[in-house]
Amino acid sequence: MARTERLMEILRLLSDGGVHTAAALSDRLGVAQRTLYRDMELLAARGVPVEGTRGEGYRLAPRIVLPPLELSEAEMEALSLGLAIVGEAADPALKAAALALADKVEAALPAEGLAEAEAWKLALNPLADAARGFAHVAPVRAAIGARQKLEIVPRGDAAEVVRPLKLEVLGRIWLLTAWSDTRGGFAEYRLDLLERVSPLPALFTEEPGKRLQDHFR
Repeated sequence: MARTERLMEILRLLSDGGVHTAAALSDRLGVAQRTLYRDMELLAARGVPVEGTRGEGYRLAPRIVLPPLELSEAEMEALSLGLAIVGEAADPALKAAALALADKVEAALPAEGLAEAEAWKLALNPLADAARGFAHVAPVRAAIGARQKLEIVPRGDAAEVVRPLKLEVLGRIWLLTAWSDTRGGFAEYRLDLLERVSPLPALFTEEPGKRLQDHFR
C-alpha cells in the first residue's frame, strides 16, 4: 500500500470517532508501529486533528471547519470584543481557547491591518488588557454618532477634552482617532489605556482642519 493510500485509510479508520491503538492500526494496515508513528506525525504536521494518548491510542479530535468569511468592521469589532471578554474568564480552558482563536483570527487578517497594529501589540500580552477597553466602546461609539465631546483620562496622564471621530479595531486593540481640544491637534488613543471616558454636555460641528478627512491628509 502506497503511503498516500495508507494515510487515507488511517483517516477512514479514525473517522468512526473511536480510539484505536497503535498496535491495532499497524496490524490493520500491515506496517510496523514505527511506520505508523511517522504517518501520524505527518498527518499532524499537515493540520489533521489527530490526538494520541500514550497507553490508549489515537483518535480524531472533533473540529468545526468554517468556509472563508467576509466580516464587516462592526462584525470584526463584535468578534474581538467577545474574545477579549472570554479571554479574561477564570476558566483556564475557555481562556486558552479564546487565545488560540484570537491567534487564528489575527493570522487571517489582511497584512496591512496587522502592519498598522504591530506597534500597538508589542507592549501587550495577548488579550491581557483588551477587555479593559470594552467598557469604553459604547460611550465612544455613541459620542461619535451624536458628535458629542468627551472628557478622557489616559493612564498616567491628565484629562483631555476631545472630539471623537473614528473608532476602529486593529488586531486586538480598539483605537480612537480624535481631535483633542486640549492638545490642539489630532491624536490616537487606545481604549484599553484610558482610565475614564465621560460624555460632556457639548456637541461639536465639522470644522475645516479638525475633520477626519483632514487627519488623513
